[in-house]
Amino acid sequence: MSGAGAPKTDKIDGRGLNVVIIAGTWHEAISDGLIAGAERVLDEAQATHRVVRVPGSFELAIAAQAAFAGGADAVVALGVIIRGGTPHFEYVSAATTDGLTRVSLDAGKPVGFGVLTLDDEQQGLDRAGLAGSKEDKGAEAADAALRTALLVRELRG
Repeated sequence: MSGAGAPKTDKIDGRGLNVVIIAGTWHEAISDGLIAGAERVLDEAQATHRVVRVPGSFELAIAAQAAFAGGADAVVALGVIIRGGTPHFEYVSAATTDGLTRVSLDAGKPVGFGVLTLDDEQQGLDRAGLAGSKEDKGAEAADAALRTALLVRELRG
């Protein structure tokens, strides 16, 4: 699992940051776990945040763009894409990743990337921060978004 080499991190002070969690609606148990992890990190950091839902991962980028236009300092993008028997998986995964990257760079603001690209549902359950999960990718994405938003703020003076 990728979480094995994760760095130990100190507490974050996210006061004054406005963060939007944007999550797809597919695979509800997994996406709800990702949201819970992200909210926990943002609450602990005392960052202002809200959750919005989009139909699927493909729609995350346009919603992130709207969140930045509305004044968000950071976005936490959460989605679940599970491989099937057609090339659909590759197209949606690539478009979602490329779209979120573009939105982040165009806005000059961070997108915490919590989009799970999976071979099967069990891999998502193992990463969703649920009881028995090995990882908490929602929490990791929120942590990355907060830390990067603070760094960008510092670098820009």
